Amino acid sequence: MACAVFIVVAFILSGAAHVLWLRSAASMRFSFPIDCGLSLRGKRIFGDHKMSRGFVVIVPATGAAFLMLYVFVRTAAPAFAAQLWSAAPWQYAAFGLWAGFGFMAGELPNSFVKRRLEIPPGRLPAHPSARWVCLVADRVDSILGMLGALSVVVSVPTLTWIYVILVGAGIHWTFSVVLFALGVKERMA
Repeated sequence: MACAVFIVVAFILSGAAHVLWLRSAASMRFSFPIDCGLSLRGKRIFGDHKMSRGFVVIVPATGAAFLMLYVFVRTAAPAFAAQLWSAAPWQYAAFGLWAGFGFMAGELPNSFVKRRLEIPPGRLPAHPSARWVCLVADRVDSILGMLGALSVVVSVPTLTWIYVILVGAGIHWTFSVVLFALGVKERMA
């Protein structure tokens, strides 16, 4: 369970950096779509809402959060740290960079499918069942991408997956609400 708590806290820290970054004027320099406006069979690959500015902050912020949190926990709570992955601090930074990349990349298949289904960026489908599927997918796609990426480099127990998906989805929704309230996102969920 220590790894699950570690992941959640690290992503809360990197998520806070993400919110601050998106509110900054500096982030606007990176407000270009990662698909560069390209289309596949007449439909955008990911759409205008998948911008470089998210990748620019989440990847390094998550690397920094993993490193700083590990160094802090190793000093302040050695018994807790002993339950984490056996790795050097620089490896925690690398795990965080990779997890941050996985988090951001995890959103892309969902966006790709939505563009194929002609669901506009930032919108939900009209059909009630499809709306619920999209709401759930929007909350867990990044988490699944992150856990999948992290599982490539370290062991991530099944209970960690379950905890992070359940708790992380709620936290991810909370960040969406905050971004909506700040005018960064067009919809709350």
